[in-house]
Amino acid sequence: MTHPTPRFLRRLLLCTPLLIAVCFSHAQTRDPSITDDAAWSKATEWVAKLELTDAAQTERVTHAVATHLQAVRAWHNSHPASTVPAGINPTTGAPLSDLDRSIIADSAMPRAVHDDLMTVLRTELSDAQVEAVLDAYTVGKVAFTLKGYHAIVPDLTAEEEAVILANLKEARERAIDFKNMKQISAIFEIYKTKNEQFLNANGRSWKQLYRDYVKAAQAKKAAEKN
Repeated sequence: MTHPTPRFLRRLLLCTPLLIAVCFSHAQTRDPSITDDAAWSKATEWVAKLELTDAAQTERVTHAVATHLQAVRAWHNSHPASTVPAGINPTTGAPLSDLDRSIIADSAMPRAVHDDLMTVLRTELSDAQVEAVLDAYTVGKVAFTLKGYHAIVPDLTAEEEAVILANLKEARERAIDFKNMKQISAIFEIYKTKNEQFLNANGRSWKQLYRDYVKAAQAKKAAEKN
């Protein structure tokens, strides 16, 4: 009879946690109310990355995310941009674009859809895990955008960063209720404008900062060619 070698046993022990996680992910029972395959697939993928060790907790969070994704998609598909009458943007006076109208339509989704998801996330997960789920919805836009602010404003203070980050996190939570990346990016633009206004009010000139950043980037690119 062949006995397992010590090396084989070590590999087995290292693989065991991963195998358990895989078993949890595949053992989840899908609620019949979740009929959207794409929503279920995304939810299981995002929650698996949290590496939760409690199967019941994993199932509760996965169902909450899948239910929310399905509701967002269903509302979006049943409320196209055409349901919002053509008109003007009351701030700029410009005609409403199809994107504007789709955001208006989707923003009318019942608030309970958002609140139900966030209640489960904040009950079941740590703050860091909640942020990880929201980042999955918005493809990491908070960190990406904050990095851009540091590049454009190299001497950004801790106080300025705190305000900017708070605005970006608010944008992220609002953006999860929209279906596609064009809409999500547009929501972030609202809060990026707030950040620019904040910097201007804090004694900086956003336009000048951005001009300086572009000039420096162009100079660096030219120097690399020579």
